[in-house]
Amino acid sequence: MKALVFHGPGSKSWTNVPDAQLVDPTDVVVRVDTTTICGTDLHILKGDVPAVTAGRVLGHEAVGTITEIGSAVTDLKVGDRVLVPAITTCGKCGPCRSAMPSHCATVGGIGWIFGHLIDGTQAELVRVPYAETSVHVLPETVTNEEAIFLADVLPTGFEMGVRNAAVQPGDSVVVVGAGPIGLAAIRTAGLYGAATVIAVDISESRLKRSIAFGADMTINSEREDVRARVLEITNGLGANVAIEAVGIPETFDVCTELVRPGGRIANVGVHGKPVTFHLEDLWIKNITLTTGLVNGTTVGTLLELLAHGKIDAGAFGTHSFQLDQMVDAYEVFANADTHDALKVVISR
Repeated sequence: MKALVFHGPGSKSWTNVPDAQLVDPTDVVVRVDTTTICGTDLHILKGDVPAVTAGRVLGHEAVGTITEIGSAVTDLKVGDRVLVPAITTCGKCGPCRSAMPSHCATVGGIGWIFGHLIDGTQAELVRVPYAETSVHVLPETVTNEEAIFLADVLPTGFEMGVRNAAVQPGDSVVVVGAGPIGLAAIRTAGLYGAATVIAVDISESRLKRSIAFGADMTINSEREDVRARVLEITNGLGANVAIEAVGIPETFDVCTELVRPGGRIANVGVHGKPVTFHLEDLWIKNITLTTGLVNGTTVGTLLELLAHGKIDAGAFGTHSFQLDQMVDAYEVFANADTHDALKVVISR
């Protein structure tokens, strides 16, 4: 089969690798019909995730069709169309029973294994461990192009942004970074009753898109003083919630300056460099800071909302490619501003 293989920082290729096969009784093999690229894949290519070693097939999001099932699999069958999410869960260990499969003990203490600790989904076939407790069979009303964004981007923005920050009815929410993850937080903040959602970015095209995703107003941080503008919007109080959705020290710093006393900061971005946390200033403001890896525990809920037309996931996909155009898809996604891209949809 063909797959996108990581050869070390800065190097990748779409090349031949051995076919994905069943290894354990709880496995299935899925023919990948649709996949995408995540910002985390770009971090891997930069060398920010040293656990990913040369030779690894990248990718951790897929929609596909089951072609083989392991001997212990009884609730799934060959031919099922399934969503393969970023997080694998055994469903039995302590973390999984505590709704924290991002740290599934059975798979090694980290639920993100695809394209990280085992071969991933940017391939023609993928082996899926613990399939019965990990994949979601898709209803006919949901397309591949919609479902693919429930594998990672939407639950990440929702769980690590909106839910971690305990967004409440009437809250003012500032999302710093209007890329796909930031837009996912913007899209889902309304589910918990946010009264005002403010998008902050340096890209005018992304700020314009953020309005369609549910932002009430935007701030271009290259043209305006973000803190002064947020104080103006919030009657001098600051935001109830700031969501960091970029993953660089500067945007983290901005978030700490935007929240009011008693406010909450949810860090969602993947940081490749250390940040300075000014606890000497923040301790007296009663600030709550959260961070973490998506658990995927809301995928079922988001799938129900999508199937009933309550959220629009397809809007994340701005560019389409075929599997054998994987390298071209990376070029577009890595240079999103140049191509006015959000997420790429890569299909068989």
